[in-house]
Amino acid sequence: MPATPTTAPATRAGEDLVRAGRITAALDLLLADSQPSVDSRTLILECRLARGEMDLAARDGALLADIRNPSAAEAAQVSLALAELAAATERDEEAVERARRVGNDALPWRQVAALSLIRLGHRREAERLAADQLTLARAAGSAYPLAGALRTSAAVCATVDHEGQLREAYALAQGRFARLAAQVATDLAGLLTLASEHRSEAVELLREAEEYADIEDLWPLHTRVRRLLERLGEEPKLPRSEAMARLTQTQLLICNLAATGSTNRAIAEHLRISVKAVEWHLSHAYKKLGIKGRAQLPRVLRLP
Repeated sequence: MPATPTTAPATRAGEDLVRAGRITAALDLLLADSQPSVDSRTLILECRLARGEMDLAARDGALLADIRNPSAAEAAQVSLALAELAAATERDEEAVERARRVGNDALPWRQVAALSLIRLGHRREAERLAADQLTLARAAGSAYPLAGALRTSAAVCATVDHEGQLREAYALAQGRFARLAAQVATDLAGLLTLASEHRSEAVELLREAEEYADIEDLWPLHTRVRRLLERLGEEPKLPRSEAMARLTQTQLLICNLAATGSTNRAIAEHLRISVKAVEWHLSHAYKKLGIKGRAQLPRVLRLP
C-alpha cells in the first residue's frame, strides 16, 4: 500500500518490509509504535491477513473503521484495507462495495474487486477491472504493482495467456518481493500441475513457496502449497512451528547452543552430559526439524 509523502520513517520502513515479504519483521516494527498512523494500521492488517490471524485482523479492521475524519488519502487506504479483509473472510459483496469507494488509481482496488466479482459470478466485470488495472500498471512501469496486476489478470481473465502472465509476474517479483513471488509461484505451479511434462517445475516452485511460507508463518499460503503438493503426490514438509513443538526442552536448548556456535564438547561440558548424548539429541532434533545439519539451525530457529 503506497505511503503518503508525510508517512513517518518507521511506517515507510514497515511498508518496505511488507513489500519485500518480510512480514514478521514488519509486524514487529509496526506493533512497536505506541501511536500508529492510519498507514501503519493498514499495514498491520495486511500482515495479519498474510499470517491468517483472522481474529486479530477483525479487531484491527474494526479499529480502522472507527477512525474519525480521515484525510482523503487515509480514507482511500482504509477502504482498500477493509475491502481486503472482507474478501479474506468471504464477504465478497462487501469487498466489492468497499473497493469501489477507494477512488484512487494509485491503490490496486480493481484487483480486490475483480477477485471478489469472479467469486460472485460476475466474470465480465471482473475481467474489465483486471484489464484496466493491468493497463494502469504497465503505464506506471513499477515492478511490484505490475506483478500484482499480472497475477490478477491471470486469475480472472479467460482468454489471456495465463502461463505467460504468471511467468512475467514471477520474473518481476523473484528476488525482490518474496511474498508476491511465492504467491505467483504457487499460482503458476497450480497451472503447471495440469501438464505432466511440467511436474518437476511445479514441485520446485511449490517447495520454494513452502520454504518462504514456513519462515514467515504464513498459514494461508502454506495451506495452498500443501494441497498442491499432495495433489502431485509429494509429502509436504512439517511446518516449522509444529516441528519446534516436537522438540524436547533439552533438544531445544542444545539446538540453540549449537546454532550460536558452541561445539558439541562445549555443549556437553555446559550441560554436564557426554558428547555422544549431545550428538544423539542433535541427530533426533534434525530429523524432527527436517534439516540436514547444524548449519541450518540459525534459519530454523530464526537467529540473526
